Amino acid sequence: MRVVLVLSLLSTGSVLAISPGFPYGSSKVRGVSLGGWLVLEPWITPSIFDSTGNPAIVDEWTFGQLQSRPVATAALTKHWDTFITESDFAAIKAAGLNHVRVPIGYWAFELEVGPGEPYISGQLPYLNKAITWATNNGLKLIIDLHGAPGSQNGYDNSGHRMPYPTWHTNVTNVQRTSTVLKKIVAMVKDNAANVPAIQALNEPAGYFGPDVLAVTKKYWEDSFSNVRYPYGSARKSDTVLVIGDAFQPLSYWNGVLTNPSYEGVAIETHIYTLFSVPEVRMSEQEHINTVCGKGSSLASVDRWTIVGEWSPAMTDCAKYLNGRGIGSRYDGSYEGTSATRVGSCAGWSGSASTFSASYKTSLRKFWEAQVSSYEKAEGWIQWTWKTEAGVAEEWSYKSGLANGWIPSDPTNLIYPNICR
Repeated sequence: MRVVLVLSLLSTGSVLAISPGFPYGSSKVRGVSLGGWLVLEPWITPSIFDSTGNPAIVDEWTFGQLQSRPVATAALTKHWDTFITESDFAAIKAAGLNHVRVPIGYWAFELEVGPGEPYISGQLPYLNKAITWATNNGLKLIIDLHGAPGSQNGYDNSGHRMPYPTWHTNVTNVQRTSTVLKKIVAMVKDNAANVPAIQALNEPAGYFGPDVLAVTKKYWEDSFSNVRYPYGSARKSDTVLVIGDAFQPLSYWNGVLTNPSYEGVAIETHIYTLFSVPEVRMSEQEHINTVCGKGSSLASVDRWTIVGEWSPAMTDCAKYLNGRGIGSRYDGSYEGTSATRVGSCAGWSGSASTFSASYKTSLRKFWEAQVSSYEKAEGWIQWTWKTEAGVAEEWSYKSGLANGWIPSDPTNLIYPNICR
């Protein structure tokens, strides 16, 4: 029997010393991320960036650096107040989901923002609101540390877009990240019933090599102590530690935090089939076959395994998806891809009102294929709940519900045998 399925017993027969607020391993995780809310992403809310009139503003770092601080603060506050409200949590619950994943940057903790770092703080009251709203609506909330000092991957969604991440190159950066993680844990260590899990860090870029992976492994080990032992004694919390695969095969992490003394650790992986030329050139059936083929490997992992990000999108056509000012591989506007252009992006992204009936059917099939495959493990959290109206709606769970490619009950499948 898979270790990840044995929630109540260890191999010795003793009871696990953790009682999280969700029965991981026996019930499926079905959820969404609140992307683009407390950590900006240009493709989710392009108007916030376009309204600056400055094309050099490409992430949250430059948003605070390259414009008036009062103007930037006002724009962020309006966004935090309006982009996600309690009505979104009610709608998520009504859609039959049970988890909400909330990305947050280290700069939400104002005292952890270092000299010369132009971030604007103010997100923490909204994180607390999110916890309350999740509790009010019977949803389980996962706090996801999405951006670390120095950037753990160089993506705009880490807060600071750069060619090469520097988080792992500076021991102080890693120590600061652990300090922030401890502060997150302190907020919720006695509330595992409603906040059952904390993700220690989103997407460290392990593909940059062994230096990143060595630092990441040590950080995961330190995070176990920080999340599971927050009381300054041998007393353990009931909070699950979520680690990431760092863009490595899940098998790479076999043996890391897996012996019985490390109970209460889950691993998440992100599965997208659109961030390379070969992927955007795949047919619909090839996309489906690719995700269906993930199920057996997901089911064989020696711990709770969640597909923590994925999307029914099959192209990279969404405006700014690859970064503000960067084009798409699909239409050849991404640097160096003109010779491998697949076709026009018209009708593949933007407003769902421009999507053909056949495209919506394709989105439904691809969505169902992923749900069917990922539920062979502990479940899934789709990226993302919503986008700006008329923007990248193929990515939006909310738009999918409204336009029929996502069912109002995630177990109500039209193509239940799509992966067989």
